[in-house]
Amino acid sequence: MKPARIEKNIQMPASWSAIPFGEHYRQALDIQLAPWWQKIFGFHLLKLGHLSTEIQTKQCMIPHQFSLGEDSNIFDVAAAPEALPFADKTIDACVMSHMLAYSNNPHWILREVDRVLIDDGWLIISGFNPFSLAGMAKLVPILRKQQPYCSRFFPSLRVFDWLGLLNYEVLYHQNCQVIPWMSPDKRINKCGGVGVISVIVARKRTYPLTPTPLKFKQPKVKITTALGATKEISKQTKLTK
Repeated sequence: MKPARIEKNIQMPASWSAIPFGEHYRQALDIQLAPWWQKIFGFHLLKLGHLSTEIQTKQCMIPHQFSLGEDSNIFDVAAAPEALPFADKTIDACVMSHMLAYSNNPHWILREVDRVLIDDGWLIISGFNPFSLAGMAKLVPILRKQQPYCSRFFPSLRVFDWLGLLNYEVLYHQNCQVIPWMSPDKRINKCGGVGVISVIVARKRTYPLTPTPLKFKQPKVKITTALGATKEISKQTKLTK
């Protein structure tokens, strides 16, 4: 398995339109996440990176929704995602659309997001599925340096492991297939493990997800002692009669 941290910096595209079929990918994410927005409450919703800013979140009940990135002309807050300028446990929900795919240190970003999320806060992650047609195209040398194949395709199970270490509960996961040449009503389909876009909805938990059973020591009672006590009680009973 390749290490999560690498030295190379991968430039995230400024918009979904900069990725081939990117608008279709964004539409697929909007459809997958639409049922969840009305379940997410709080005060602050953070969108990390260029691609997260274009995700439709108007249905979300959180009033303060803002974006963060390093370009002050584009984002509401100009800062590096690896060093979020927020106090601990101040953000209710965070959208990381393909943020891990374009990060050279995904572990660090997840830790930073975990630091600022409140207890029971929501984390939404999307990425490209390596076990899809896009993952196969990534193996072609001529495509490997182009978008989106230059980004990192992490298997969902690996992301689950990272979230599990931080004590997150995965509430929803789906891979969806995008077929651009089909009609709009048939273009986006749930496709099991081979869909190109992976969507994860997780929640930060404050209690262990795999509790350790407690072992209680039972006091050892000697049989001879117990029999002696029984005989003594019988003698006292006969004397009182």
